[in-house]
This record gives sequence, C-alpha cells and structure tokens, in this order.
Amino acid sequence: MSKKEHIESDDLLLFRDTVKGIKKLQQDTIIQRPRKRFSRQEETKKDREAKDQEFFFSDEFVPLLNEDGPTRYSRDDVSKYEVKRLRRGVYIPDVYLDMHGMKQQEAKRELGALIAYCIKENVACASVMHGIGKHILKQKVPLWLAQHPDVMAFHQAPLEFGGAGAILVLLQIPDK
Repeated sequence: MSKKEHIESDDLLLFRDTVKGIKKLQQDTIIQRPRKRFSRQEETKKDREAKDQEFFFSDEFVPLLNEDGPTRYSRDDVSKYEVKRLRRGVYIPDVYLDMHGMKQQEAKRELGALIAYCIKENVACASVMHGIGKHILKQKVPLWLAQHPDVMAFHQAPLEFGGAGAILVLLQIPDK
C-alpha cells in the first residue's frame, strides 16, 4: 500500500468513526418563491401619475391640425393671441423634456409624466424637444398633445428653445 492510499484509508476510517450513529435528515420540501421587487402599493406616485396621463394619448385619434407652416394648435376656448405669444417666445419654458433617442411608447409615457409634473408644480409652459430625425416623434408629439385636456396651446419653438426640433406647450393650471 502506498503512502497516499494509506492516508486516504485512515481519513475514511476517521470519517466513519465520527459520523457513526448519526441519522440522515429528511429533506424539507419548502419551496421559496422569489420575492417581487416591489409590490403594487410601493409603486411610486410619479409612475401612477404617468400611467394616468398616458390614457389621454391614442395613436388612432388624429386631431385636425393646421398643415400649413409650423406646428401649432390651440383649443377652441383659447385666444389665438396665446399661440402668437408662444411663437414669439414670450412664454419661457420652466421645464424641458428631451426625447432624443426614445421609442414611441417611452416618449408617450414621458410626455404624460411631464404634463402631470407641470400641473402638480404649477408650471404653465414647457418645452418638448422631440428632434427631427426620421420625423416619427415630430409627427406624433403634436397629435398626442392635442388630445390632452390640460394642453391649452402649443407651437413650434423659437430658435432659442429648439426651433423645428421642439414644441413649446402652454398648459392650463387648475386653481387649488
């Protein structure tokens, strides 16, 4: 018998001596389910507001917007003078949303969150920078904004706020 085999057999005998009289445990069949990252109650208020605001934006509805000239819109109860003031840059946006690189669903969700934030924080004017790119968001953002009941008017932004790649949005802030 070699020295290595002798050491292994001694170890085996020592192990058997140590575990003599021990009973084998029965295996528990408790299955632990993985915990969810957060429950429905822990969902942030901002996420809930964004989901609520997303309701207003439909891809099926196409409002009648003026096709001539820059992108512009005003509700029927809003003076056309407000649109002119947006165009001239009288309203200075307090909040900016940069949508460069976003997909449509993400942009729609962020736009809803922006409007919810503006209403909560009493911000009357916001700038939405959709970019030009392939004209997807450039075409969709005005359609979404025209559907929202709190959007009073919007106009293509003046050059200092983004020009053809941005829209200035005038929001109706409810009295508290």
